[in-house]
Amino acid sequence: MNELASKAQLRMSYFRWALFCIAVILLCGTGSALLANSGYGNHWFAALAKPDIMPAGWVFRAVWTALYVLLGLAVALVIDARRARGRGLALTLFIVQLLCNFIWFPLFFAAHELTLSVYLLCAVLVLSLVTAGLFARIRAGAALLMLPYILWLCLAAYLNFEVHRLNPNAETLVAPAINTQI
Repeated sequence: MNELASKAQLRMSYFRWALFCIAVILLCGTGSALLANSGYGNHWFAALAKPDIMPAGWVFRAVWTALYVLLGLAVALVIDARRARGRGLALTLFIVQLLCNFIWFPLFFAAHELTLSVYLLCAVLVLSLVTAGLFARIRAGAALLMLPYILWLCLAAYLNFEVHRLNPNAETLVAPAINTQI
């Protein structure tokens, strides 16, 4: 036997990395969204005019969960490619685009910065495309796992732009108070 690790050991290494990456990405993504009070429960967001194709709140939660799982699997594939050329740059860009993704939630939902959030989403999209290209050089499967995320970012950027267009004064809009009857 001239191998350092068996195929089963290599599969378990990937499996452990995948579990770790999925857990970290889900935790950070969910934490960012919760801290920013994102979604339809946000009174400021609920008061905004939205495009006709805006999905229901549960769709966003389901899709982001699935996308974070796919991203965890993708980055685990690249992490597991130990001696791959360009791996460090690919992982660095992945982390940068993911951190920018997590920043989008508080920028949009908490800071009410629609203009900056459109620009940030465009930057995330560009960084994700470059990351997917770098991932493809290392493991084609990792790049394929990023495709749904990239497509969703395109939709998110469009929705963000449309919300901005439909609500030119949204950045100064005050969230309506919660009505309480006594």
